[in-house]
Amino acid sequence: MSKEGSSSVYKAWEATVRKTQAARKRANSIFGISVDHADEDDHDHSSDESDCGPEEMIYNADRILANGDYYTGFWCENFPHGQGKYLWTDGCMYVGEWFKGKTMGKGRFSWPSGATYEGEFKSGYMDGNGTYTGTNGDTYKGQWVMNLKHGHGTKHYSNGDWYEGEWRRGLQEGHGRYQWKDGDNYTGEWKNGVICGKGSFIWSNGNRYDGNWEDSVPKGNGTFRWPDGSLYVGNWSKDPSEQNGTYYPSQSSPDANLEWNPQDVYNVDLKDCKICPGEKVSILPSQKKLAVWRSAKGESVKPRRMSVDGRVSVGLDRPFDRLQMWDGGDHDPPCNAGDHRPSTVGGELVEDLMGLHVEDGNQRGLAMKVSKTARRQGETISKGHKNYDLMLNLQLGIRHSVGRPGPSGSLDLKPSAFDPREKYWTRFPPEGSKYTPPHQSCEFKWKDYCPLVFRTLRKLFKVDAADYMLSICGNDALRELSSPGKSGSFFYLTNDDRYMIKTMKKAEVKVLMRMLSAYYNHVRAYENTLVTKFYGLHCVKLTGQPIQKKVRFIIMGNLFCSEYTIHRRFDLKGSSLGRTTDKPLTEIDEMTILKDLDLNFIFRLQKSWFQDFCRQIDRDCEFLEQERIMDYSLLVGLHFRNTSAAGDLIPSGALTPTDENKSDGTPRLSRADMDQLLLDPSRWASIKLGLNMPARVEKTERKSDCEFQLVGDPTGEFYEVIMFFGIIDILQDYDISKKLEHAYKSIQYDPTSISAVDPRQYSRRFRDFIYKVFAEETT
Repeated sequence: MSKEGSSSVYKAWEATVRKTQAARKRANSIFGISVDHADEDDHDHSSDESDCGPEEMIYNADRILANGDYYTGFWCENFPHGQGKYLWTDGCMYVGEWFKGKTMGKGRFSWPSGATYEGEFKSGYMDGNGTYTGTNGDTYKGQWVMNLKHGHGTKHYSNGDWYEGEWRRGLQEGHGRYQWKDGDNYTGEWKNGVICGKGSFIWSNGNRYDGNWEDSVPKGNGTFRWPDGSLYVGNWSKDPSEQNGTYYPSQSSPDANLEWNPQDVYNVDLKDCKICPGEKVSILPSQKKLAVWRSAKGESVKPRRMSVDGRVSVGLDRPFDRLQMWDGGDHDPPCNAGDHRPSTVGGELVEDLMGLHVEDGNQRGLAMKVSKTARRQGETISKGHKNYDLMLNLQLGIRHSVGRPGPSGSLDLKPSAFDPREKYWTRFPPEGSKYTPPHQSCEFKWKDYCPLVFRTLRKLFKVDAADYMLSICGNDALRELSSPGKSGSFFYLTNDDRYMIKTMKKAEVKVLMRMLSAYYNHVRAYENTLVTKFYGLHCVKLTGQPIQKKVRFIIMGNLFCSEYTIHRRFDLKGSSLGRTTDKPLTEIDEMTILKDLDLNFIFRLQKSWFQDFCRQIDRDCEFLEQERIMDYSLLVGLHFRNTSAAGDLIPSGALTPTDENKSDGTPRLSRADMDQLLLDPSRWASIKLGLNMPARVEKTERKSDCEFQLVGDPTGEFYEVIMFFGIIDILQDYDISKKLEHAYKSIQYDPTSISAVDPRQYSRRFRDFIYKVFAEETT
């Protein structure tokens, strides 16, 4: 380039910078709010022209849009970009920072009802630190994630109550303090918006309760104190028959509270201490639509509807409409929003408003397919099946164990309950006995291992005894999976898919009994634990046959019990040796268990879920490492939300009108569904860590020259999914056989590639791999 040309380009750039700085000052005076910029020259996305491309320029716009909305502020190409004010026709208004059509940074959103939010935004969501003031006078100041209070925050209610503490998904959860307007206050643990866990309640008259809570009332061990020094210590329950304790009078007034009844705490003291529910938001900022349009050289075309977070609206319009762009000529007619011809400039396909490349319909489809009709797993055990008698024995034994009356005490168990010798035999003769019914099977003996522990575990996991018995022992037969696992164990499923029954080796039973106390404490401490849920450990001894044999088995929760069809299953360990399916590609279906080297996705979780996931993986792996457990794996199930009639997977942003209206009969969580979940946090109850989790997966591809590349390279191709995952096979300890296996295989293979390794090394390798295939959603 000549010196004269270089000089003219530099002068043009200087003029552009001056115009932009002047426009920024005008905008700040117009909007009445200021956003701090540490350095005008910093490349901040809120107002940096370089974000708009080398030939695009930020300028100040003042427009009434075609649908009646009004915008004034910085504009880049076809998007608000920088400081701007947008007023919707329904009265909603946003004033603050934008980034290519998305509310991003600091801003203020106001509703026509008078409610306001002022704080940080991310991709259209209230996300970061901010303050919400409701129409009824409620105010919340604290942390937000995707429109929900999440993190530390303080809420003042219009009736005078206030709460300060931790929040999760819009509700109080964690440690916090709630103060009622009359002076009563509670400080302690919360769960799903109610008092639950350990905490202290202090009444305005000086009385005080310290202890355990459940559903906002005392439950379990606790102490009630009076100002004069007297106290009552015992086990608390709303059911008077379960209430018991001891009263200790004070020396100064020994007869002061003799007539007091512990039930007064429930019926009188806590009667009016209700937690304010707070108001619900009428519409979320992420639900508001933004009218934008494509234009070239001053010409405009029909405006598009687009959400604030950059997603194209698919309400009444046909999805992913394409708009025509011209290069100034008038020989090409405008393309209406309903047309589905590819928009071209110089023969090239134009990207849509999200910046996503929309493929031509004639291009090849995805090779990955899923079955459109869900089939049931396993073979029904009917009369004549080789294991029919065993199934009858199992059902009779479970009915006996669960139906037998037992203590309904607290979750605090004595060490003797975990003693490996705590097991009971029951004889089941065909003619029946004093304790057992007559049956048509051969005589057998039934053993219960640590029955009190497993009864309490079922209570801890909120398993109803009647439902549990009906699932396993009802009129419906069990189903046997087609082939035993690698360990030689057989698996059975209940007819409703809720429970899985696995036969066990004696060594596995010993491992579970050894770690049962630690397992109980772990699952009690961490509700979101991903380790397998155990509901019962039993043994059947067949005594009526020539060759007596013992069959030991464990009852577990079925991770994939869902109304969603599980299209893909992965068993992930983080090792490479033998970690691929032996089936040809044409035979892989929704029942195939794929392994590490078969994995072709990266799983992307929403920010708060990803943080919870990482914390829980660390806790669970530390627990397994301490118990000397190895060879466990993360079982992952995927339900793909968007599939064609032929079973092809449809990437995010590639739905056609025909495909969108077709369904395989399973529920889907659309963008509208997601926003409804955010509006009503109570609907999150069905979504838990590892269960029914909406997420995205990104397709990966492995290099052809790298045989054991564990994690493929991302392709930028995404799919909307519902995810299920949990840690399974946690009963393999690092015994002498595993040490010998490690030594033998280390001679032939890379020691880091085999499964049998020291528990500490296994835990580290497992976590390293899991943190590579799980990632935080960034869009």
